[in-house]
Amino acid sequence: MPSLLRTHFALALIGALLVGLAAAAKETATATKTTDELGKKLLPLIEQHRGQVGVMVKHLGTGETFAYREAEAMPTASLIKFPLLLAAYKDIDEGKVKLDTLIELKKDDQVPGSGILTAHFSPGMKLSLSDAMGLMISHSDNTATNLVIDSVGLDATNELMESLDCDETRLNSKVYKRDTSNNMERSQKYGLGSTSARDMVRLFEMLEKGEFLSKERSKEIIDRTAACLATSGIPRHLPAGTRVAHKTGAVGDTRTDAGIVYTPAGPVAIAVLTTANADNSWTNSNEAELLAAEIGIATYKHFVGDTEAQPVAVARELKLGSAGELVESLQRTLNERVKPAPGLGVDGDFGPATETAVLAFQKQSKLEPNGVVDRNFWVALGPLVTAEAAAPAAEKVVEANTKKEPAEPLTGPPVVTAKAWCFVDGETGTEIASANPRGKREPASTTKIMTAHLVLKLAAEKPEVLDQIVTFSKRADDTSGSSSNLRADEQLPVKELLYGLMLPSGNDASVALAEHFGEQITPNGEGSSYDRFIAAMNAEAQRLEMNDTGYRNPHGLPAEGHVTTAWDMTKLAREAMKNPMFRDIVSTRQRVYRVTSLAGYDRDVVWNNTNQLLKQEGYLGVKTGTTGAAGACLVACGERDGRETFGVILGSEGNQARYADMRNLFRYVWSLPTEKEAGLEARTFRPAVEQGNNEGQ
Repeated sequence: MPSLLRTHFALALIGALLVGLAAAAKETATATKTTDELGKKLLPLIEQHRGQVGVMVKHLGTGETFAYREAEAMPTASLIKFPLLLAAYKDIDEGKVKLDTLIELKKDDQVPGSGILTAHFSPGMKLSLSDAMGLMISHSDNTATNLVIDSVGLDATNELMESLDCDETRLNSKVYKRDTSNNMERSQKYGLGSTSARDMVRLFEMLEKGEFLSKERSKEIIDRTAACLATSGIPRHLPAGTRVAHKTGAVGDTRTDAGIVYTPAGPVAIAVLTTANADNSWTNSNEAELLAAEIGIATYKHFVGDTEAQPVAVARELKLGSAGELVESLQRTLNERVKPAPGLGVDGDFGPATETAVLAFQKQSKLEPNGVVDRNFWVALGPLVTAEAAAPAAEKVVEANTKKEPAEPLTGPPVVTAKAWCFVDGETGTEIASANPRGKREPASTTKIMTAHLVLKLAAEKPEVLDQIVTFSKRADDTSGSSSNLRADEQLPVKELLYGLMLPSGNDASVALAEHFGEQITPNGEGSSYDRFIAAMNAEAQRLEMNDTGYRNPHGLPAEGHVTTAWDMTKLAREAMKNPMFRDIVSTRQRVYRVTSLAGYDRDVVWNNTNQLLKQEGYLGVKTGTTGAAGACLVACGERDGRETFGVILGSEGNQARYADMRNLFRYVWSLPTEKEAGLEARTFRPAVEQGNNEGQ
């Protein structure tokens, strides 16, 4: 090639490359600009959140992506049930298990927490693997989850995730069964499971694009996740009728939500993972769930526009998880056509109650009872009842919803969120004021007052027991929930372990103490030392005439029959606070102790008291407690002008709400006249205040 020609060719090639690079740069700049626009909306939400956050958003049509700490491994809570669902479907597709395989529910299978199998069904019932998978996603059923794990194997999920390059997604154990862990280090760090926002988006994208197994299987899995009943996260602020296929998780200080939002602009995958959240409440105002909701609606508006969004059209075939105006019409019509009338709320959400009514109509009309509203169902149902036709009933609803209650009196106790409360005189135990004081409720970690009381009661007779060395067992180490941060084979004296029990509310410490002391407290009892300790707890409750209290464990995690009342807890608190050491422990704000171990190492542990009332003068203890079922609970002892008072609140709406409730009620109780002020020979107390509901009575 002549040199001049080579020169022209080289120049042309360089020119083409420059044009191509400029076009690519322009395309990249456009994508970056668009992503930055979404980032401007999401970053302020993330940065102001009080906790650790990992987020990824990806438009599955255009590929536009926003990511924040998306590769970081974080705890999943129940979100790990979604990867487990994928593993189950892979085994089904390969013929290893069958959807219609029947599983018998055993007593040992039933675990506490979310779901319906433990609370509402008896051992011996049989359900299909398909039903167990459905409950695992729709109700986040913990018992159903363990049944699915048993069917496909604990390691199946991790093997699948590894093959899909989802390196941070791991299932660590069965739910509430830490002793089944396949990686104890990860179990201790992440709990039930771990994942990253990137892994979650990748999995949902594979499903939407039909790249996991077959397109039919992928659609079936998406339909399963669309049946998830949780709506307080990503779906919360989305337009009515928007389809969201997702899964949530919540435990302790972790809240997670991931899935696909089907917008008019196309499907968008969203993953919002949070942990170490400052707000651990179980209310609709939980900060982490609100963050997921705000990210959901901000993302929706970014892709759809700020004009009033049009919901995705509702399919004419309706089933569990469907929503919209057509569902409202279905609900009105079922209320008139099903005998007896099901009394459905006309809310546009096809939930379990609507499905039950659909099944009832199908049986009534001799249709296949599958819970799906299809063409044959519509034909049998006949003309839909319109809102106008239901006007008389609607008017009554409006009247009921708009009718105001009488103005609140300016005297009496403050309005509080607690479902039950009771205040008594510290010296006499006489009731001062209360609401629903004898309504049975779960006590959560206020249970540990009894645990510590039993140990210190024995120590009052045998002081040497306080110097006995407790070696932490694997069972204690594996106990879920709040922790003293002690590990198996670590050792410390009883008097120090009591601080680990009461200050950080160590569930693990309660198990270690029960195992250590059961035989000493009840030497002639039956069962294990742990079982004898629980029996001793119940015996002491009877001795104190706590007639509506039953104990099933030493920590307060939910268990059938583990209940108490605000009135009973005042009796226990007064009795426990008679012990000087107990009083000293529960008034201590921080304790540091150096534990030893059978392995030979020493380390320092720091225990901080969960009771925020101790920051203020006049409050002397006693114990906090929180679970989803119990709500936020608090037992407190306060002193003002030489007058010691005990207060118990059960079922407040949140961790901070319980402190506001308690302080407001103490101010009210302390404002009541004493016998001297009233000029009476004997102190007269106001009758118990009738406030709140009568739940549990």
